[in-house]
Amino acid sequence: MNAFKRTLLEQIGAGRCHVGIVGMGYVGVPLALTFVERAGLKVTGFDVDAAKVHALESGRSYLLHVGAERIARARASGLFTATTDLDELGRPDALLIAVPTPLTAAREPDLAHVVRTGEAIAKRLRPGQLVVLESTTYPGTTDGLLRELLERSGLRSGRDFFLAFSPEREDPGNREFSTATIPKVVGGVDSDSGEVARALYARALERVVLAPTARVAEAAKLTENVFRAVNMALVNELKVVFEQMGIDVWDVLDAAATKPFGFMRFDPGPGPGGHCIPIDPLYLAWKARKSGVAARFVELADEINTGMTRYVVAKLEAALHERHQRLEGSRVLILGVAYKRDSDDPRESPALALIASLLVRGAVVAYHDARVPQLAAGSHGPALASQPLTDELVQAHDALLICTDHGDVEYARVLERARLIVDTRGVYRAPRANVVKA
Repeated sequence: MNAFKRTLLEQIGAGRCHVGIVGMGYVGVPLALTFVERAGLKVTGFDVDAAKVHALESGRSYLLHVGAERIARARASGLFTATTDLDELGRPDALLIAVPTPLTAAREPDLAHVVRTGEAIAKRLRPGQLVVLESTTYPGTTDGLLRELLERSGLRSGRDFFLAFSPEREDPGNREFSTATIPKVVGGVDSDSGEVARALYARALERVVLAPTARVAEAAKLTENVFRAVNMALVNELKVVFEQMGIDVWDVLDAAATKPFGFMRFDPGPGPGGHCIPIDPLYLAWKARKSGVAARFVELADEINTGMTRYVVAKLEAALHERHQRLEGSRVLILGVAYKRDSDDPRESPALALIASLLVRGAVVAYHDARVPQLAAGSHGPALASQPLTDELVQAHDALLICTDHGDVEYARVLERARLIVDTRGVYRAPRANVVKA
């Protein structure tokens, strides 16, 4: 057995493995706390954002689904620290990378964060360390790009250090599954790396599944999200088709969902959001093109899902026209800008595209989302702040557009006071004179 492998397995088995996690976001923070709480391992969180590090060191949380008390307990235990000092990357026995993997302006993979992290680790990499990439990416990133970056250290993967891929499967706000209970897929660049990575995660997580290779693990994560994107596109298209037939798609889905086999329900909406569904399938489509094939389902699903913005705006414009109003100059209130119900995460939310489209068309836009108090200036337009959902606010707007159906909104009260509601989430099931389903 490789001497480094033996030593690291002994450290993991004895609970003496020091874990470093690069990226203290929606993935990194819950993972860090899980290693502390369930395995009693020492964890260091790394992030370039000094404000996040200061919050963690102070026992405060900036994530809705992670209670401050968990962070405070982890800090008090002496097992959890956070730092911006990348020179400390050489200290942990295992380094887990959980940094963003967005798209470029051309809607192609942007691995800049992974590259910078890999370069930073390579400068401090020491023999015997385990490096695991958790950030979603295309097959071949771990055993290709990342390995090349790390081997600039002069060390060799599989001989001097271990390298694996283990896709994050976080679902913020999910009360049924947590970081600890969601099965964890792990794939090593080589067999030793896979075994070491599996042993580490098994210390804290209920079930670890060893994939044959890192590429299989990378492809598995993309497949999970492609499945969801394609089915979301399907029901979004059915919504448009059934509307032309005078059929309510939510009634159809209620009926179809009674079948106990052979059907899995997906609900339509204004388009998918979050850091996975709108992005990950395009990583696969890009890699497919590079491999000389076309991922046609993936590309079509993206076309349908992104097209929902135009559909919703067209429905709003038509509804205003029936009321002898133009979209230009109309006051539109967006209800919910997080990408999903009862979340505080606005990343890639369809609300952002809707706001941008409405502003371009000359509408005056405001929003209410108690979970997202501020929207920084970006592709959607200028910086905006959430407005308190008062009767006066509702009555002052020509239309309300329900983008995210948070559970804390008094929809019955809104219905009584709104002149026009464009409902993209099926909140109001019975026909109402002032409600247009989109």
